[in-house]
Amino acid sequence: MDVLIVDDETLARQRLVRMVEKLEGFCVVAEADNAESALHAVINQDPDIVLLDIRMPGKDGLDLAQDISKLDDPPAIIFCTAFDNYALDAFGTNAIGYLLKPVKAEQLLQVLDKASNLNKLQRQAAEQKRGTSASDSRTHISTRTRRGVELIPLDEVRYFIADQKYVTVFHLGGEHLLDETLKELEEEFGNHFLRIHRNALVSVKHIEAIERNAQGQYQVRLNGCAQKPLISRRHVSGVKDFMRTI
Repeated sequence: MDVLIVDDETLARQRLVRMVEKLEGFCVVAEADNAESALHAVINQDPDIVLLDIRMPGKDGLDLAQDISKLDDPPAIIFCTAFDNYALDAFGTNAIGYLLKPVKAEQLLQVLDKASNLNKLQRQAAEQKRGTSASDSRTHISTRTRRGVELIPLDEVRYFIADQKYVTVFHLGGEHLLDETLKELEEEFGNHFLRIHRNALVSVKHIEAIERNAQGQYQVRLNGCAQKPLISRRHVSGVKDFMRTI
């Protein structure tokens, strides 16, 4: 499980890094000392879990948690704070747990295990949803171009990529921006497309292989497509499991 640690205090951050890296099955993939860099790390590193401080200069951890929760496929959030549980309840956050500072190793392991188990349940639910998706979904994707509204056959779509507020569809005829969100596309076409990253869905029927690039990152090779979308570390095991079933 990949972990992002967010705290404006360097010593507190370093202490958490050491504690997490002693635990089997967990890896710190990024650190951040403010909300802006933390959100950037979530988007680019796609962590499974965010250990998040509440009190930070500028935008605090509560506001950041709200921003993260609005993303497609957001990571689990665990607050590391001096506030007690009653105060956290009053905040009405969507965090799955909290750790009181100074964080203790036993409590850290418990809450990380909880996050790990929830992640597995979410993946299983997504797989079941893909298997039971309706067969009467659209056969074309509509996109606005300079010529007006054009229809792209779903069979020609290779993958979707989300970038902040926009989603781009890559297909045999090129690439176009869509008005739909990645989450909406996944809900409708979940039996045709596989999530390989927080910001990417690929066409299942066009997957040829998963391979590693020169940087050691996994990527998907798609039939009729020169681009090879990256698989986030968070989704590698799920993609490998899926490949064994097709």
